[in-house]
Amino acid sequence: MEYHVNLPLSSEIAKKLQVNDVLYITGKIFTARDSAHMKMRGMKPKDLPFDPSAMGLYHCGPLMKKENGRWIAVSAGPTTSSRMEEFEDILLDRFGFHLIIGKGGMGERTGKALKKTGSVYTAFPGGAGVLAAEKITDVSQVYWLEELGMPEAVWILEVKELGPLVVAMDSFGRSLYKH
Repeated sequence: MEYHVNLPLSSEIAKKLQVNDVLYITGKIFTARDSAHMKMRGMKPKDLPFDPSAMGLYHCGPLMKKENGRWIAVSAGPTTSSRMEEFEDILLDRFGFHLIIGKGGMGERTGKALKKTGSVYTAFPGGAGVLAAEKITDVSQVYWLEELGMPEAVWILEVKELGPLVVAMDSFGRSLYKH
């Protein structure tokens, strides 16, 4: 099935999605790679300068440029999700988001967390960073840029019809990555 979804993605909607469904999403997402995951792991929701529960998480280290005082995405392709495996169950449980976007899949630990929290992991095609950047309508905020650097900072992005995102791990425990 193909779905066009407005974020935030509720667990009720996420629980309807199944492996191989295709999503196009509109709304706010936040980027987080290894360093941001490590930082967030030690924080509580009230300690964060943004609310992840109202967004989707994108495993991405975007390339940005500043024009006329505003950030513009040049490229925003996915990064390898398996690097975040040791953190993802904690973040899913603690921060209440129900959508992860990345590439290459995640492991059993994340699979169990998706099932527990009613969430999904979606795959975005690697090598399509310019396509993703074209779907970003606004870069509304950046956090920890000085501390973590451009690719590791948390970017809050407004997207319109970002996709195709293939549901690769669903809330029923099914995964395209299991043998």
